[in-house]
Amino acid sequence: MDGTSQLDLAIVGAGPCGIAAGVAARRAGLDARLFDRGPLTSSLVDYPPYMTFFSSADRLEVGGVPFVIDRGKPGREEALAYYRRVAEHFELDVHQYEEVTEVDGEKGDFLLSTRETRGEGATHRYGARVVVVATGAFHEANRLGVPGEDRPKVKHYYDEPQPYWDQDVVVVGGGNSAVEASLEVYRAGGRVTFVHFADELDEGVKPWIRPDIENRFSKGEIPVRWRTRIQEITASTVVLRDVDTGETDEIQNDWVLAMTGWRPDPGLLRSMGVTVDEETREPAFDPDTMETDVEGVYVAGVLAAGDDANRIFIENGRHHGRKIVKHLVEGREAATAVETGVEA
Repeated sequence: MDGTSQLDLAIVGAGPCGIAAGVAARRAGLDARLFDRGPLTSSLVDYPPYMTFFSSADRLEVGGVPFVIDRGKPGREEALAYYRRVAEHFELDVHQYEEVTEVDGEKGDFLLSTRETRGEGATHRYGARVVVVATGAFHEANRLGVPGEDRPKVKHYYDEPQPYWDQDVVVVGGGNSAVEASLEVYRAGGRVTFVHFADELDEGVKPWIRPDIENRFSKGEIPVRWRTRIQEITASTVVLRDVDTGETDEIQNDWVLAMTGWRPDPGLLRSMGVTVDEETREPAFDPDTMETDVEGVYVAGVLAAGDDANRIFIENGRHHGRKIVKHLVEGREAATAVETGVEA
């Protein structure tokens, strides 16, 4: 086992909600360590460079550290800088590029096995009284499930528009990612076709970009195919199928941006015995304490929502850490009262 002491909390995931749990633990005087298979806030690192958050800066704040910007909504770079500052301010113990591969034991005596994801993949073991899993929702892309999806031309992650200049691009999806990718590629000189299985944009599309994309649709600058799914992806075309009639047609295509969302990975929770709904992939937990149905195992952030990533965001997931720490502190005080014979 690395080190000689046992952690109060081992926090799996160093995104904003994992950071918030670490801050809450630090403020309560608990010994916490964060582990992440990537860098600090790796999910935000993978956001498009020019992305703007839906939430205002104050709703992304953690630990009372002000998130001050000179505009209404923060962007990716501002958020990355802010969460670095929070981690430094509270002197959080963050093990970056170290993936938790297994957790054994029970409350008060968990044993974590980890593997470094850089270098030669060194392995380590740590003891912890409780485990908090805050691994987020960006583990596995929601696949289209069609022939040709594994072609190099198909991207489940959008970065920037430059590669799509003077290219025929199909964007699949109806949410913010699909809308923002479509607008950026269009303005960078790409020929965009927007494809969505529903008959309108998703309800959660940011209100300040909705008029923009709707204007592009109405003017025919971005052709839109409602009630349509991709049936097949070939080397130079995409076959589209009308949801209602079943009729198909084939259009010229260089790239497919499948902005169909991502799914969390509840595998670690399942391996510890936590009940996970087979359909929704939502773990069983107490919303007041965030403790799962395995004593000493907690969940925080978007992972708690299962596949419904639109239910929990940073702005509400950041409070999970305080619930967890409050439960731990109250439990410790109650245990001390029993041992000393003093009423809690």
